[in-house]
Amino acid sequence: MTLFRKPKMTSSKKILSNILVVLLSFLLMSCSGKQKGASIFLKEAQEAYEGRNYALAKLKIDSIKMVYPDAFTEITKGFELMQEVRLAENLRNISYCDSMLEVSYALLNSSLKDFNYVRDPQYQEFGDYIPKILPLNSAFSQNGLRVAVNENGKLYIESVFSGQALRHNKIKVSTKDGAFAESLPVTSDGLNYSFKTLDKTYEIVRYTGTNDNGVANFIYTFKDQPITLTFIGNSQRTVTLPTNTKEAIGISVELSSLILNIEDFKYEKGRSQALIQYLKSKDSK
Repeated sequence: MTLFRKPKMTSSKKILSNILVVLLSFLLMSCSGKQKGASIFLKEAQEAYEGRNYALAKLKIDSIKMVYPDAFTEITKGFELMQEVRLAENLRNISYCDSMLEVSYALLNSSLKDFNYVRDPQYQEFGDYIPKILPLNSAFSQNGLRVAVNENGKLYIESVFSGQALRHNKIKVSTKDGAFAESLPVTSDGLNYSFKTLDKTYEIVRYTGTNDNGVANFIYTFKDQPITLTFIGNSQRTVTLPTNTKEAIGISVELSSLILNIEDFKYEKGRSQALIQYLKSKDSK
């Protein structure tokens, strides 16, 4: 009786079989390692979220997809966690804005005691806050500056010159040590205008936004020092800025900054409210 014997594996086949086993084992270990690494990132993201470190939580969640693009389960869970992180982040932002608005409005109410509110409903959509220390009705009594802040927080200064026609369209302010700021030329109708009386010509130029070119902030910074004001046109005239003018510009710069900050907080709060509404609408689908 002849027995059937299993043919012996050649040495080359044994080597190939061993290589396949090693490769398969390495692949299984690699997949297991990837799964473990993605799970660690997800766990760290959850811990960061619970610790209210939302920036770190978002970084960890984003890293899962970048480092482990095949870890679909962890990527899906990370996306769900990201929604929670964004919701919590925006809720915190609203709370912060509310607290800052409360403080800012208290400061605003206090600051406005130093200003008169002026608005001509026929010509003005928004009114102006005029410093009481520098009333407009006294502006033509001397060559110098006047200042105002509108309801939106935009500050403007005006140079007022009277006498022989100078046709000035810009100004320069400077200190004794040579520091200075100079406005840009203003030639637009309505921002640069003049009128005449029997014996004088009055010139008024308004500087706002980029045309100011740092003049108001310069005066605010050096308001405790002597500052000279130069009217620049066909020729030049120089005067010393009075203390009340420097103080008026100083409190106007602070008021402008305060109102603009309030507008920024209101915008950020509204933006967060809109994002929360969007996130909740996605969850409800």
